[in-house]
This record gives sequence, C-alpha cells and structure tokens, in this order.
Amino acid sequence: MNRRVALSAGAAGMFSGLSFSPTWAGDAVAVPSQVPGFGKAKRCLLLFMWGGPSQLDTFDPKPNAPSEVRGEFGAIPTATPGLQICEHFRNLAPLTNLVTVIRSLNHDDPAHLSSAHTAMTGQLPPVNKSDDEPPSRDDSPQLGALLSKFRDVPLGLPASVTMPWKTFHPAAPGGESPGQSAGWLGPVADPMLVTGDPNLSNWSVPALQLLDGLDTQRLDHRRALLASIDRQQQALTDLATLGMTTQQEQAFRLLSSHQIRNAFDLSAEDPATRDRYGRNIHGQCVLLARRLLEHGVPFVSVNWHNDGQNFWDTHGNNFKRLKHDLIPPSDQALAAVLTDLQDRGMLEDTLVVWVGEFGRRPQITTSNAGREHHPFCYSGLMAGGGIKGGSIYGASDEIAKFPSDNPMSPRDLVATMLHALGVPSGTTLNDFTGRPRGLYGGNPVLPLFG
Repeated sequence: MNRRVALSAGAAGMFSGLSFSPTWAGDAVAVPSQVPGFGKAKRCLLLFMWGGPSQLDTFDPKPNAPSEVRGEFGAIPTATPGLQICEHFRNLAPLTNLVTVIRSLNHDDPAHLSSAHTAMTGQLPPVNKSDDEPPSRDDSPQLGALLSKFRDVPLGLPASVTMPWKTFHPAAPGGESPGQSAGWLGPVADPMLVTGDPNLSNWSVPALQLLDGLDTQRLDHRRALLASIDRQQQALTDLATLGMTTQQEQAFRLLSSHQIRNAFDLSAEDPATRDRYGRNIHGQCVLLARRLLEHGVPFVSVNWHNDGQNFWDTHGNNFKRLKHDLIPPSDQALAAVLTDLQDRGMLEDTLVVWVGEFGRRPQITTSNAGREHHPFCYSGLMAGGGIKGGSIYGASDEIAKFPSDNPMSPRDLVATMLHALGVPSGTTLNDFTGRPRGLYGGNPVLPLFG
C-alpha cells in the first residue's frame, strides 16, 4: 500500500477490520461492598467454542444412558469429587480443582447467529432465533467493548481483542454473527480484530508493521498533519467522523507501541511452552491471549476457528470430529492457560470462560452419527476471577435434555462475568443517539463465587 494513501485522510481503509477501543470510564455506581465476587477479576479470557459443543461429549457425560444418547465416548474421573467429564479431556481432568463446570445453561434459540449474539453480549439480539440477520449498529455491544468503558489501558494497547477471526457460518444467510462489535456504542469502541494463524512461521499482525519504511519520527509528522486537517473539519461532527478521529489516534499509538509489539511476539516464548499449548491455530491464539492479558489488555476473546468443516457444529461425524479435531486442541490449550495463569499468580484475578452458543441434541442422528442443535440444556466452564474451584453448578436430567437444577441462561452468564469484572448492575451507557441503555440482560449467579 502506498504510504501517502494510507496516512492521508483516507486512512480508514488502512484500518478497515481493525478498530480500537477507548479508555473512557463509566460513571460510578454504588454497590454493596460485601456482594460475593464483585470486582474480583481484572481481566477476562473468553474461549468461545463456535458451533455449539455437545454437553454429553464434553462436561456432562451420561454413562448410564442408552447407547443412542450416551454415544461412543467414556467418562473419566477428575480432581473434583463426583465430577466426570469426557475421556478425551485428559489434560483438563487433573485441573478441575481450578474450575466450576456449569451443567444447566439453557435458552430457546436454535439459530447460530442470534444465539451467538446473546452469548457474547448478554442481551437478546434485535432479531431473535434467526440466521438471516447480519451484524448492525443496533446490536448490543460485545462484552469486551462494554468493558472498554470501565478500564484504563496502558498507552498503545487495545482495550479488547478478538481472534483469530469473527465467528461466521458459511451456510447462514446472515454470514457473520451479530454481537461481535461495539454495536450501539459506536465503532470507536469496537474490539481490535487480529486475524490469521499464529502457528504459521510467516504470521504477523499487519497493523503492527510500520508502513513501507516509515519510521516513528515520520509517523509523528503524519499524525501532526492529520491533526491539522482534522482541525479544519471540526464542523463535521457526526459519529463516523468522531470515531475515525479516535481510531486514527489509536492507530498511530498502536504502530509506535513497543509494549504491544512485545505482547504479540510469540517468538519470546520458550518452544516447550508453545508446544504445551499446541502447535495449532487455537493453541497459539490462546497463548497469545495469555500474553496480551499479561501486558494489560483487559479482555481477549478467542473464537474457535471456522474453516467450514472443523468447528463444533457436529451435525455429522460427531465423534470422529470431536476425537480428532475439536477436543484435543481445546483440552490442551485450556489446560495450558489455566496452569500458566495459576503458576504466574494471575488466575485469582483473571476470569476464564469456556462456552459455546448452545449444545447438541441428546439423540444421535443414526444416518450420519451427528447431533443436532439443542439450546435447551448445555454446559460451560468458568475459572478464576473469584469463581469457585472444584465445583459443579446446576444439573441436567438423565439424558442432558433439560436442566434439572439451577437453570442458568446465557444472559445470566454474561451478567456474572460483568459482576466479576466490577461493572455494577445499575450502570447505563448512552448509545450513539444519546439514549441510556442498561448493561445487564440477566442476573449474576452469586453461588458461583467462592
């Protein structure tokens, strides 16, 4: 790209797909000082298992169920008394003393796109139960975008990062899932999107490369030039212009930030550590997420990658895909990051959440050994940030079709995350029209906290 074009008033094109969150703080709202778990987490890692993992084949196996429900996998004991999980989560099993397994998540939306919006924002989407609606600025803000309003971030670092790409479904008319941007907060608060496979030897973050020999001194000169142009255009005060001004400043900070360059430098990790996370796109993204959290990024979302084949939407070949393509890299990376956060003294104030948009139907499809969508009961996992370790929350019936105890909605899950991250339930933020909006779509589940 020509530098003159990239750093002119048309700089928006350079950063399309990359947006930068501000560091504004929301208004303080009084909260009881003794509420369990409030504000225990300084940062959050969301491991989003796009496609909908089967509860029976992950964290809620039913070894006594009929074979057409139980499936091919066995159950293994864990470090938590009374907790069995799928036999292929071998790395996680001895670490469940660090986590709470949730077995009663539920809602009624079987569509990937709209249910993902709810899972990522804690709010119902503008159009519910639909795979037809693409993202829009009417969407609720993704949790990381909300958090950007309540966290001061070291200079040059983004407030929220999503990788390795946004969730999308190749067969869904709407394509990309709503709820992954800042939505009604406006583009200035959009999470930074980092794409690609960090496991590749030639992988890099394009926005971190100074353009075509442009050093920091010349970059500062261009920033001053753009500022001069902006002052002459102060009459243009619509949302897009204001957003672009902030994005320009954040972009310049990003390009010249040594701290964020260091955070993204996976070569600084010992090869054995990289091996421990898994030499695959998910494992290296989770390792990168740990580095970003260590350097001061408050929120990182690692979406399960979707190549159109090997994601958690297992309508066919459920057991083969889980055994070979899905569970091993997920188990390896989850165990590695939990271990590292614990060893570094970070787990107690780092919230880790492993969840998808829904679960799978208990009855196996006989024609292709698959499981269909099932939002009415599914499982997830939480750790750190004040969450109890070695615990089970909720329960399902004998075939994991419906919750039998302590049902919990995805809106309650996100409300619990906001609570742990210190966002008071009474807080509102103004949307781009100036209308105040509440941030909580559900209720924090306080028994999850130790």
